[in-house]
Amino acid sequence: MPSLVTLTVPAGSLAAGPQPTLTAGSGVLLRPWSLDDAQAVMDAYQDEAIQRWHVMRADSLAETREWIAGWQGGWAAETDAIWAVAEAGSGILLGRAGLKHLNFSAGTADVTYWTVRAARGKGLSPRAVDAMASWAFEAGFHRLDLEHAMGNTASCRVAGKAGFAVEGVRRSAWLLADGRHDVHAHARLRS
Repeated sequence: MPSLVTLTVPAGSLAAGPQPTLTAGSGVLLRPWSLDDAQAVMDAYQDEAIQRWHVMRADSLAETREWIAGWQGGWAAETDAIWAVAEAGSGILLGRAGLKHLNFSAGTADVTYWTVRAARGKGLSPRAVDAMASWAFEAGFHRLDLEHAMGNTASCRVAGKAGFAVEGVRRSAWLLADGRHDVHAHARLRS
C-alpha cells in the first residue's frame, strides 16, 4: 500500500556508508563498536547503576560479543545507531550512546546512553548525546525522544544539559527489577 507521506529520512541513507565517528569534544569520540570492546562492556554491566536503569547484566564475554554484533548490525539494518563512547587517544571505553527504534518515515528515534562509573560526573553523557543528536538532525531526523525513570535524576540532568525539553510523565511505564516506575519524557527537535 503506498504511503501518503514522503520519508523524512531517505531509506538506505545509513546503510549506504560506514557508521561515522563523531567528536564529542575534550578528547572524546563516538565510534563504531568493535568486538574487542567485549571485556569493557562486560565490566560496565557489572556496575549496579547500569544494571538498575538498563535492567541487564553481562554474564560472559560471548554474551557481550553478541550484544556488540547486534549494535553493529543495527546500522546495516537501519534499525539502530549505537556508538561506543571512548577516549580519543587511548580508545578506553567510557560509555555508550545510541539511537534506537529509528523511524525513517516520521524522522524519529529514541535516545539511549550509559557511562562507566569512572567517567561519571564529568559532563561526558551530555556531550555524547548532543554530538549524536547533531549528527541525527544533519542526517534528516526531526525528533529525538529521551526517557528515563523518574528516580534517575542523573539522566534528567543529562537530558536538560543536552537540550532535551521536558514534555511530561508517563505513569507506571517501565518495569525495572524493583517494580514499576513513572517515566520522565524529554524530546529535542531539529528546529
